[in-house]
Amino acid sequence: MSKFPAFLLCSLFSLLLVLSTPHAIAQTAPASNTPTQAAPAAPPTEKLAELLKLLDDPDIRNWIQNRPPASATSEVASEATLEVEDIEAQARSRFRALRAAIPNVPSEIAATAAKVRQQAGEDGFAPGIVLLLGIIAAGAVVEWLFRTRVRKAQFESAILTRAYAEFGPLLVFAFVAALIFLVVEWPPHLRVVILYALLAMIGYRFALGLCRLSLDVGGTSHFYYTRLRIFGAVLAFGIAFWAICRPLGVNPDVRAVITYAFSIVLLLLSMETVWRRPLDRQGNPPTRAGNVLSTLYLVGLWLLWCVNLPGLFWLGIYAIALPKILAATDRLTRAFALTRWNEEKASTLRTVLLVRGVRAVVILIAVGWLALVWRYNPNEIAKESPLLQSIVSGLFKSVIILLLADLAWQIAKTTIDRKLTPDEGEATMTPDEQARRARMRTLLPIFRNGLAVVVLCVAVMTILAEMGVQIGPLIAGAGIFGVAIGFGSQTLVKDIVSGIFYLMDDAFRVGEWIESGSYNGVVESFSLRSIRLRHHRGAVFTVPFGSLGAIRNGSRDWTVDKFRIRVPFKTDINKVGKIAKDIGKQLLEDPELGPHFIKPLKMKGVEQIGEFGIEISFGFTARPTGEQTAIRRRAYTMITQAFAENDISFAQPTFQVGGDEKEAAAAAAMHKHQADLAAQQAAAEDGAKT
Repeated sequence: MSKFPAFLLCSLFSLLLVLSTPHAIAQTAPASNTPTQAAPAAPPTEKLAELLKLLDDPDIRNWIQNRPPASATSEVASEATLEVEDIEAQARSRFRALRAAIPNVPSEIAATAAKVRQQAGEDGFAPGIVLLLGIIAAGAVVEWLFRTRVRKAQFESAILTRAYAEFGPLLVFAFVAALIFLVVEWPPHLRVVILYALLAMIGYRFALGLCRLSLDVGGTSHFYYTRLRIFGAVLAFGIAFWAICRPLGVNPDVRAVITYAFSIVLLLLSMETVWRRPLDRQGNPPTRAGNVLSTLYLVGLWLLWCVNLPGLFWLGIYAIALPKILAATDRLTRAFALTRWNEEKASTLRTVLLVRGVRAVVILIAVGWLALVWRYNPNEIAKESPLLQSIVSGLFKSVIILLLADLAWQIAKTTIDRKLTPDEGEATMTPDEQARRARMRTLLPIFRNGLAVVVLCVAVMTILAEMGVQIGPLIAGAGIFGVAIGFGSQTLVKDIVSGIFYLMDDAFRVGEWIESGSYNGVVESFSLRSIRLRHHRGAVFTVPFGSLGAIRNGSRDWTVDKFRIRVPFKTDINKVGKIAKDIGKQLLEDPELGPHFIKPLKMKGVEQIGEFGIEISFGFTARPTGEQTAIRRRAYTMITQAFAENDISFAQPTFQVGGDEKEAAAAAAMHKHQADLAAQQAAAEDGAKT
């Protein structure tokens, strides 16, 4: 049912908002066709005297006292059978009454209309339809004047401007219509007709205004909006017609037939929408199985309404309609925040309060309506069953507790996320401020996760306490269970405790490069148990805190980078020092690499004299931003170019081998090889002789 159309949800939500009461009235209406049974006549005095004599007989009295009791099972079965038979008889009687009332619907409507016309004519009023059109015309004229005067009204929020254009003229129309209605002294029957007709019209226009706003922000498509207009018109007319029939004395069975007729029309409209709905937001077409299940769900809800089970009916409606309504409400409020405060990501406190506040109002209205449908009365339930009273009261209170917990969590989460978002001016901050923000980005995710657990636990415990559950034993049991888990998972406890001490020591922060044993990389994130390192080649290491050990942090405060170059023995060292100094100045002036220097590149001096040349050391001090490798590569390139321009070469290993000595050494090696072969051959011959 996840693809249940939004139109269907809204339609059923509005359908049963009004039409759930006629059945109770129809079922409680007196059955005029059922004859009343007369009270039985008293028996003669002689028979009563004979009965009393039999009761005084010792044998009769003994039989009565010793008679075996009737079987409890048979009594329960008999009562259940009688209950089923009563239900079947009532249903059959109700069906017959409704079937008999169907032919009387036209005559009842005609008689009611004649009654209204007669009363209006006696009091000197025109027919009701003429008076209603006159009020509508007067309200429309004033509404048109209002539109022409405030047509160019603009607000800071486009949604607010659109809402003003939708509901401002409607309020003017409603005010004018109400003023005319209250000023005139209407006949009783005509007053009822005018009142409910105006209310239905104003309610229909208000619903269409909400639908148009939802259409503007993308919450409703044109397909569903078209169906909503038809559905709303039928619903408004049906509500007004049913409400008018009640005070005018229309037969209850006729009113029930009219109500069922309108409900069937609305059900058919909803089913037509299900089977003809377009593609969803992901572009997937509706499946036949989904359409069949949606249709069965619709029929099931309609049957629940028919048998007068409003509680189950509304729970079924809430299961599918409430999430859609909340999503549309969130979309509207976020669109308002975007156009009013230019806050697209809804990352400010006022946006969170607005979105969650409107959501809480919608949920409270839904819960209040459910309590009204169930006719929830705490005093009466407490008299019947204190346990049931505690459970029901706890369920209603739990909604408020969950709303408060959700609001607290959203406020805390939004505040933490804003702190974690990098600022545009962070690059110009001092090193201390940057370090403080880095430490905050390291600790806040852990605090956010812990806060979520605390809020959830407190909300669950509070709900259980409100429902009458003793939470003291639960807390004690949870403590014992926690100790047992701690002993059974010492490695996990070690990881968590080690992580806490690492964070307290400020050993690393998110974005820093660290090395621990065979693991090294940039800290991406961490949880309560492990840390996540990103290697420079892309690999990701997830290391438990208990396995880290000693940590080498290469991104804290400053870093010194040194490298060596070999030059021939005859190289002018002072000239190399001047070249290094010039290269250091050029690197400082570089717009990309210059800001990362703390001390420029310079020659440290001669480190050692090797076999092939002199080793000269260079070094610089940079900020721990990870750019020291790029600086070293640029320095290598510039030194190579500078040495080539100044005729300075790099030292290379050389070997000198003389020609005569080479020939003598080769001859001596040859003679030695031949002597070895002769000795081996002689030893082999001596062994063969023996």
